[in-house]
Amino acid sequence: MRYTGDVDPSDAYAGLQADADAVLVDVRTRAEWSYVGLPDLSQIGKHVIPLEWQSFPDGALNESFVDQLREAGVREGAPIYFLCRSGVRSAAAATAATAAGLGPAYNVADGFEGHLDREGHRTVAGWKAAGLPWRQG
Repeated sequence: MRYTGDVDPSDAYAGLQADADAVLVDVRTRAEWSYVGLPDLSQIGKHVIPLEWQSFPDGALNESFVDQLREAGVREGAPIYFLCRSGVRSAAAATAATAAGLGPAYNVADGFEGHLDREGHRTVAGWKAAGLPWRQG
């Protein structure tokens, strides 16, 4: 079962602002949250739900992911925006949430950092490049 769709970071932020029930789930690893940063939703009175899809450093899939979503307060019918580094892990997480009856679930296209530029840096797309609020972990 496929998730609802991909949205760009600015549309995800607008959706989070517009719907009091909407949540942002950051599925990156603890290392990424600590060293790269996290979206900051404090300006709209919300917080990010950090929940690893895969663990670091072994990359093992979090078998309890859906249960942990529910434990974090994600309710059926609430829009869920999933974010990772570049949009791959978050698409898998959105698919899993949809299969479990949660959502509508959206994948934030280009993720937090986006794809690599010509010099091998992540500066051309994603949450940070869109100028959306974030903080260092």
